[in-house]
Parts: sequence; C-alpha cells; structure tokens
Amino acid sequence: MLILTCPAQLQRLEETLRRSLPLALPVYGAVMNINRGNPAEFEVVVDSWPNFGAVLARRSREVASGAMGRGGHMVPWHMPSGLRTPLAPSPSPGEPPSRPLPVAGSRHRPLLMAAPRHRLAPGVRVGSLSPAHVDLLNETWTYGGNARSRRYLAELLELFPSLCLQDATGQPLCWALTDPFGTGTHGYTLPAQRRRGLMRAVLTLATQRAQARGFPYFG
Repeated sequence: MLILTCPAQLQRLEETLRRSLPLALPVYGAVMNINRGNPAEFEVVVDSWPNFGAVLARRSREVASGAMGRGGHMVPWHMPSGLRTPLAPSPSPGEPPSRPLPVAGSRHRPLLMAAPRHRLAPGVRVGSLSPAHVDLLNETWTYGGNARSRRYLAELLELFPSLCLQDATGQPLCWALTDPFGTGTHGYTLPAQRRRGLMRAVLTLATQRAQARGFPYFG
C-alpha cells in the first residue's frame, strides 16, 4: 500500500475518481478536501500507483481498526474491475482543471435539486451552527451521547460547513452537518418542528452550497 503525498498525484486521483462517480463517492469527497487545504489532516492510501484498484481515505497515520464511517475516520473503496481505466490525463499548462460534475443520485441518498415547495414560515431563517451547539448535537445524534462523539462533532463544526434553520431567537430548529468525506451527516429536526418541510429545505440549500464549492452532496 502506498500513501500519496505528491499534489500532482492527488489531483490526478481526484480527476480519476470523478470519472467513476457515483461509485467513488465514499472517497471522492475526502480526496477533494485533501486537495483543498486538508482541514481534517487526512491521507490517501492506494494499493498501487499509477494503476490502482483500491483507495483508502483515513486520518493521517491512522492504523486500520475497523472503525469506518459514522464517526470513524476511514473509508475504503475498491474500483470495480470493469470500470478500471487509465488515470485521467494531467491538464495541459494553462488549461483550467475540469469541474466536478453534479451527482444526481447513487446508492446513497439521492441529491435534492429542486427548490423547497413552500417558503419558510415567518420567523424562520437560514443560519449555521457553531461550537456552542455541540451539546445539542451530541444529545440528538443517533451515534452520540458520549465524549468521543462530542469531540467528533466539535471537529465537524470547526472544520466543515454546516447549515441550519433557526427561529427568531437564533435557536436551531433543523440542521445538517458535513463530514471529512463530504457526506451530509447528522440531519435532524426537533420533534416539535417536524412535518413542516424544514429538512427538505435544509438539504436543498446544503446541496446548492456544496455544488457551488464544486462538491457533490450525498448522505
């Protein structure tokens, strides 16, 4: 297994994974984040280079332990043999890199591309979460309720985009986070606020913002 550290190799890997969407979604977002400042200090491991068949995105210097996804830090991906193609060619000097294509759907939750059917109710506004909300998130997350999950959620709030709908006092009513793999995670609506279309609005806005940054949005 080889750890890719060369920026040119990582960029070529991103281009190749983009051509394999949506199957490559589990690692594509992580590679995009690595190539854009690497806020979570991840690394990419491949089985060989340049003709790779497997990719592993993980925390730098993290050893495989079986804790993958849902608060874990590793996601492996194996390219189906029928889809293995040569690496995408490097762009010519002066040629802008190709833009990631929007992903209309996959075996993950399909993207929501349409605008919300109804306008937000009076007093409901769009905002983002802050570290001050970490206890609320930890209490409401299916995988939360412990010190490890709290640290993980605090990291997401600090490093990656989040979006929420708030009431007039700034209290979050509905929200969604983004993890190091580019996945939409911990989507939640307070029980008293459900059946109002709030989550649909949050996911639609999150999709639009992610794609404006060149990222696919999935969950």
